[in-house]
Amino acid sequence: MTHDLVIRNGTVATATDTFAADIGIRDGRIVTLADRIEGASDEIDASGKLVLPGGIEAHCHIEQESGMGLLAADDYRTGSISAAFGGNSCFVPFAAQHRGMAIKETVELYDSRAAPKSVIDYSYHLIVTDPTELALMKELPEAFARGITSFKVFMTYALSKIDDRQFLDILSVAKAHGALTMVHAENNEMINWMSERLLAAGHEAPRYHAPSHPALAEEEAINRAISLAKLVDAPLFIVHVSTPGGAELVRAARARGAKVWGETCPQYLFLTRDDLDRPGSEGAKYICSPPLRDAATQEALWHQVRTGALSLVSSDHAPYRFDETGKFNAGPDASFKQIANGMPGIEMRLPLLFSEGVVKGRIGLNQFVALSATNAAKIYGMHPAKGTIAIGSDADIAIWDPEQTWVAGEMHDAMDYNPFGGRPITGRPVTVLSRGRRVVDDGELIAQPGDGQFIARKPVDLTGLKGHQADELNPATNFGARVAP
Repeated sequence: MTHDLVIRNGTVATATDTFAADIGIRDGRIVTLADRIEGASDEIDASGKLVLPGGIEAHCHIEQESGMGLLAADDYRTGSISAAFGGNSCFVPFAAQHRGMAIKETVELYDSRAAPKSVIDYSYHLIVTDPTELALMKELPEAFARGITSFKVFMTYALSKIDDRQFLDILSVAKAHGALTMVHAENNEMINWMSERLLAAGHEAPRYHAPSHPALAEEEAINRAISLAKLVDAPLFIVHVSTPGGAELVRAARARGAKVWGETCPQYLFLTRDDLDRPGSEGAKYICSPPLRDAATQEALWHQVRTGALSLVSSDHAPYRFDETGKFNAGPDASFKQIANGMPGIEMRLPLLFSEGVVKGRIGLNQFVALSATNAAKIYGMHPAKGTIAIGSDADIAIWDPEQTWVAGEMHDAMDYNPFGGRPITGRPVTVLSRGRRVVDDGELIAQPGDGQFIARKPVDLTGLKGHQADELNPATNFGARVAP
């Protein structure tokens, strides 16, 4: 058997196994795993290296307008390049519907942005802010049929949030089509109430962003979101969990078999609210929502990651430059309430997780693979084509030097700061392949804008999750027999 490319002499790791093998690639797919493979037109010597599935970044904001109309700094060229240098071979940014926009219009807009620019494969999560009857009954099912099988709703932000009734409608449509609803869970009124009182007392500095988003605001909203999903027995994904209480709600729901997943992000594992109190306006670099918490929260979230209660560590890359085009779009004296929410991190996610997780013994190598790629592929309908190293899978591969030491600095995004800058890191992806083609090799970009392909995804995989349906909607009960579906 001839191969287009063979990766030799590496240590291969999946979410379950670690073994020595050569990998043979033909027509963009893995076709051979063996002790020794002969006959290839090209080869990579991975001696002393780890050969892992390429990362899947499943939570990032690329060339996306915020609810206030502020465009993220990264387009699909810079965003995908930065993702690739961070060990990712695929990503799933958001395609944001704004009120008054049709779903079809939204998808076409993001197709025009992604297709000519992305150097890696991509899909979208829809953001739904205007769930009209047309959107629910026609446009969302059309998006599902095309392979966009997940979308996000907000429980906060005035121009984005939906109410509980709309949430139930969206969950019901998602369930009917095998789609997954993602939710930004924070109690909007708690946040507004706290913010108004802080501002009235003259507390405008970045440090006050943290108390304006109390932990209880997240916990209440997560509890409510899970309850709404349980009522209609629909799958739910809680994004960027930032509190011990929120993580515990996800863990408890999963322990009872609910169709619930959750993630956390590097900022909640490696930064704290003390960063918001940096001198001058520097704290604005660290404003994100939910906000940074404290060191005790970091340890609690690591525990939930280690024990599997939280299924992913995603970047929530939301790049706004440290100038008037980004963070200070509302002016140089903007209050914490006016400063753009979000920070970059798409390139730092996996190096940080490897260095602070695997190298320091918080998680094992196989769990790193699960958190970086396999779980996302399974949850979001891309497995086994992506997220693993197996015969027949796409040759999406990241080759890591596990011993390379470096200091986090300037990244390959369009940003003017790195919130994790100055941190010593051990371990780095040195070569990244997408469908067998080199995207990054030995620190150089090889791929061209437009090389990435749209990935049509399958329905959500509910294997092993028994779910929950309220008696009032269960057709097997007397109540359910009387309630229209």
